[in-house]
Amino acid sequence: MIDSPVFTPVKIGPVTLRNRTIRSAAFENMAYGNKPSQDLYDYHVAVARGGVGMTTLAYASVNRSGLSFDGQLWMREEIVPGLKKITDAVHAAGAKCSIQLGHCGNMTHRSTCGCMPVGASGGFNLYSPTFVRGLKISEIDALVEDFGHAVMLAREAGFDCVEIHAGHGYLISQFLSPYTNHRRDEYGGSLQNRMRLMQRVIRRVMEAAGDDLGVVVKMNMHDGFRRGMQESECLEVARELERLGVHALVLSAGFVSKAPMEVMRGAMPLKTMTHYMDMRKFWWLRLMVRIFGRIMVPTVPYKEAYFLEDALKFRKAVKLPLIYVGGMVSLKKMEEVLAAGFDGLQMARALVRDTDFVNKLHSGEIDRSPCGHSNYCIGRMYTLEMKCNRCVADLPCSLRREVEAAEKKWN
Repeated sequence: MIDSPVFTPVKIGPVTLRNRTIRSAAFENMAYGNKPSQDLYDYHVAVARGGVGMTTLAYASVNRSGLSFDGQLWMREEIVPGLKKITDAVHAAGAKCSIQLGHCGNMTHRSTCGCMPVGASGGFNLYSPTFVRGLKISEIDALVEDFGHAVMLAREAGFDCVEIHAGHGYLISQFLSPYTNHRRDEYGGSLQNRMRLMQRVIRRVMEAAGDDLGVVVKMNMHDGFRRGMQESECLEVARELERLGVHALVLSAGFVSKAPMEVMRGAMPLKTMTHYMDMRKFWWLRLMVRIFGRIMVPTVPYKEAYFLEDALKFRKAVKLPLIYVGGMVSLKKMEEVLAAGFDGLQMARALVRDTDFVNKLHSGEIDRSPCGHSNYCIGRMYTLEMKCNRCVADLPCSLRREVEAAEKKWN
């Protein structure tokens, strides 16, 4: 076995992981009907058996209005037994289990969330497309309780940690960002006001988590465009989260409705995305993506550990544990990130490509992931379950050419 800091235990609040690797909360699109499925179980159990310290179930909405997809978890009592089945199996494989909790805000449609989409402010979401309205104060009060209830359900389901999604342009991020928050009440204007929803949610989450659940927050280091949050304000958010007592931060960046590839890097595989869209339901979106795709989703160059330079500034600004995410594909770079003062390492695409990735690193069989960075898995996940192109039989020639061109460019 390889002797490396990557494979040493780490503590996140009350939870000790067997090593520093964490399957990040990349959306699986495997919760068909908004509840756990056999596919979701099989994938996360395979990742746990593959050696990670902790695996994270992605993007579970705290209520119905927060759903973006039919294949997304919706936290409610009836799904607790299915979630418990997953956590029990993950634990039996030696790993810990986390669940990401959040609300999509305006990034949805009435047909999915069951109501007019809500956000920090009203307006029109071109990406759905649909009109959205700003949350009322009474609805914010209820939303805060929904987060607390979701944490209590997570405990009942056997999770070790919860990860609160406060980045990427979803609801908490929509309140934080001046790009989406145009409110004139106590939740808008100054950064202190824009942080108010986040503060209330985190206080309620910490109360519900008690002393036995780890609490991690995913936040932006920047939104990725001029009118969004910049680094200076995000540093203040990080300091506030530290003051509120969260156990660790996951440092990311980007905004799904404005700068999506800032999150994932590389190019969005537009042919893949449109190929899998349901023509009966999304003919208009398919047409828009084919005509305006590169304008709507511009390419951002990929490189290994692409967030590290920005994350180092946050490492200097706060003392709480930081979990690095973004382009983790080689043992050498993982060790470099840990040596720079980070406590954990999140990854997704390497574990979509091969659920045994961590075990293979530890044994010395490989020293880096064979992931080709084509982003096929991302283009596909908006319609079907997340899957690597290498695991798809009979991939159409046009999609194979797109994958091969991307792999040639980014490797």
